[in-house]
Amino acid sequence: MLPRIQPMRLKLVREAFDDADFIFELKHDGFRGMVYIEDRQCRLVSRNQRSLKFASLKETLAKLPVNDIILDGEIICLDQNGVSRFNQLLNRKTEPVFYAFDLLWLNGEDLRPLPLIERKARLGKFVRSAKCDRLLYAQHIEVTGKRFFQEICARDLEGIVAKRKHSIYKDGGNSWLKIKNRAYTQAEGRHELLTRHKR
Repeated sequence: MLPRIQPMRLKLVREAFDDADFIFELKHDGFRGMVYIEDRQCRLVSRNQRSLKFASLKETLAKLPVNDIILDGEIICLDQNGVSRFNQLLNRKTEPVFYAFDLLWLNGEDLRPLPLIERKARLGKFVRSAKCDRLLYAQHIEVTGKRFFQEICARDLEGIVAKRKHSIYKDGGNSWLKIKNRAYTQAEGRHELLTRHKR
């Protein structure tokens, strides 16, 4: 039986920074989710521990070549340029993919005590071997967070996430940092969009 894990939380900070102890990832615009696969069944769970539907995505991920696995990541819809489009995800107009940025459990082994950089290395190897077009690996860069943030702002993307590369995964911890693009155009009218969707 797989453990139920509280996802790491993201703490908002205002400015990007450079630091050799950190890795930096693109922050995609979607729904945070945890993937649990065991006995050829897949569950998608939100950051608030609610079950997420996305039936076709769960069906595809359930076929991954594993006995059991827990992934942390983001459910997103990508346009033809590889940009995440929240409206498409919300309206279910495009088939979503799972953008995996952490590997917490694999084939009976709890990986949370390992350094992040090692977990990511194992994750990258797994995603490559799985050859599943609906499972993506979150690339990262090291040290140069400021330049990376400038680039994502120039491309009108949501932001970046900074993580200590030797950190362990603490259930419900808040040592991950997010830096948001304050001029991000997809954020305009987001509250109204979510309100309409809930009606």
